[in-house]
Amino acid sequence: MIQTERLTLREFTEADAPFVLSLLQSPGWLQHIGDRGVYDLDSARGYIRKLEGSYREFGYGLWLAALKEDGRPIGMCGLLKRPTLPVEDIGYALLPEYAGRGYAEEAARATLQAARSRWGIDRVLAITTHANLRSIRLLWQLGFHLEKSIYMEGDEEELLLFSTVPEA
Repeated sequence: MIQTERLTLREFTEADAPFVLSLLQSPGWLQHIGDRGVYDLDSARGYIRKLEGSYREFGYGLWLAALKEDGRPIGMCGLLKRPTLPVEDIGYALLPEYAGRGYAEEAARATLQAARSRWGIDRVLAITTHANLRSIRLLWQLGFHLEKSIYMEGDEEELLLFSTVPEA
């Protein structure tokens, strides 16, 4: 678990399936991240089981971001280890009603700090679509640098690949 000033980042459990369904069916998720085949509570639980596999294998993954004051889930943020990328990448998403309030930056900064301090990960990647200007702006604010455009396996859309630079 990771605590920030306003958020708690924790592992997902199957009890979070209704929230996962809501987040993965939100317009922003579908537009900028894509359809992950989560259409009902059963498929949401299946998505969570994949996240739990990452926790077991690597010790990290995507975490549920909840408001510290009342535990209300508002999004997710964390590290992913994809076979198609050379190092971990950061992922984040919020329900639309919580966008633009600094929560994504707060969660991402805490995730990057945990990557360095807990797992010794200095270089982190990030991928986003050309159209996701809010995400691009956040990556600049976090100190990421644009490396190149890429295509992910099975995806027809060109993506932007960003990376952190290891601290000296």
